[in-house]
Amino acid sequence: MPPVPAVAELLESAVVVSLPMRVRFRGLTRREVLLLHGPAGWGEFGPFVEYHDAEAAWWLASAIEAAYEGPPPARRDSVEINATVPAVPADQVAQVLGRFPGARTAKVKVAEPGQTLADDADRVAAVRELIDVVRVDANMNWSVPEAITAINALGELEYVEQPCRTIDELAQVRRAVDTPIAADESIRKADDPLRVIAADAADVAILKVAPLGGMRRVLDLAEQIRLPVVVSSALDSVVGIAAGVATAVALPITPPACGLGTGGFFERDVADPFAPVDGRLAPRTVELHADLPLADPERTRWWRDRLVRCHALLAAGHAAASG
Repeated sequence: MPPVPAVAELLESAVVVSLPMRVRFRGLTRREVLLLHGPAGWGEFGPFVEYHDAEAAWWLASAIEAAYEGPPPARRDSVEINATVPAVPADQVAQVLGRFPGARTAKVKVAEPGQTLADDADRVAAVRELIDVVRVDANMNWSVPEAITAINALGELEYVEQPCRTIDELAQVRRAVDTPIAADESIRKADDPLRVIAADAADVAILKVAPLGGMRRVLDLAEQIRLPVVVSSALDSVVGIAAGVATAVALPITPPACGLGTGGFFERDVADPFAPVDGRLAPRTVELHADLPLADPERTRWWRDRLVRCHALLAAGHAAASG
């Protein structure tokens, strides 16, 4: 990673926004992120509020890379994206899928706390009526027995993303089912992102730019993992989506449909959203709207204080040592 800019320089350009969402996603109805500007454009610092500073510092590294270095060289002119279906009732699925014109693959959230396997099965069935290729994401919420039961009940799936919490549990599930297993949290939250590979616990790697420290770090990790890579968003604004698209088009091997279409979940974004063409997104430079949905002063102070703490960790080399 290049030298970290002075914190005063980052704070000078920092803008904190609060984006209203069309549907509850990851328990959120508004998404807060801090945007910062550098010689290469805008970067996004948006770790979820519950993340501790050492983890959040990776997100700041990603924002600095985008703002000060810009994207890596592209190898293709666009990337296919999947539709993303939150844990909505089955009768709302068609409305959600309408925000992903041309998508031929759908990722469906399952194992939502407070819901049942029957709810998941109904949602997946409703998606299959409209899209043939279905993958599901359990966000670590199943035990091993629950995962095996659910996977067998949900029918043919492209893969199941992070069915359980630990790498050992992923490996147990992978041995017990025919459906491919994808690792997300087991890569981006691990002290050693490659341990999931050594444990033979996954068939697909889900890589997210901001939590992993930036576009170039994702590309380096993709080279080492040597599994099919799906670049996904972390509920990013259009600034973060731009970094994800830039990463996906720079991968040495064309990826499966990537999870970069989540901008449609915002009622309002900080710039013109990425518009899929035939289910694909092309990279572009982001120009922010003049009238931004700014966060209130208290939340702005909270985010600026968080940036200062994470900057101190980056400047001390803590994130590089911990991740």
